[in-house]
Amino acid sequence: MGIRKFAVTPGFGEGGTVFTAQQLAVLGSAVGQEARIELTTFKQLYVAVEEEQLEQVQARLRAAGLEIHPAGFYTKSLITCNFCRGAEDAGLEAAKKLDEVIAGHPVPSPVRIGYAGCALGTSEPLLKDIAIVKMKEHFDIYVGGETKGLKAVLARLLIAGVREEELEPVVMGLITIFQEKGKKKEKFSKFIDRISLAALRDATAGK
Repeated sequence: MGIRKFAVTPGFGEGGTVFTAQQLAVLGSAVGQEARIELTTFKQLYVAVEEEQLEQVQARLRAAGLEIHPAGFYTKSLITCNFCRGAEDAGLEAAKKLDEVIAGHPVPSPVRIGYAGCALGTSEPLLKDIAIVKMKEHFDIYVGGETKGLKAVLARLLIAGVREEELEPVVMGLITIFQEKGKKKEKFSKFIDRISLAALRDATAGK
């Protein structure tokens, strides 16, 4: 039997992504003193445990209100702001619904999806692969942010004025296109450069 790695997140609420002290205590107790816990840039914790302990550990974590996601080349759970303008104005429910459907899909390389409840963008969405920014009653979607290397770039506007009911189909459409046309280990930003922003915009039109 080997070591299995998985991601843990508390989900998010009006205060953003927050682990409670009780959840962290349960995590430490469940995985044991010898387990390795890695803090990622995705606002997730990567946990490595013995494979025979996997089901038992994950069951305890879920019972504590924690979410379990696959680690590795998958779409990550939604990286959000702190919803400082209030749950309704910042679109908390829209973000929760989106998070439920986007996380855990296998992709050529990990995909970070950011969400900001207003144009202040405190979650730094334009540094993510896919970014959703709430603009009053609608949403703007950006793609291709890259934080690493000497050629770091901000995400570029893909679609403006997206309605709430269109968010899921558009974002899932982007994920599906990357799954189908992306090359193995190809970064999402490089994928966009290769197929062009215009082609990506055409492919997601009418989603």
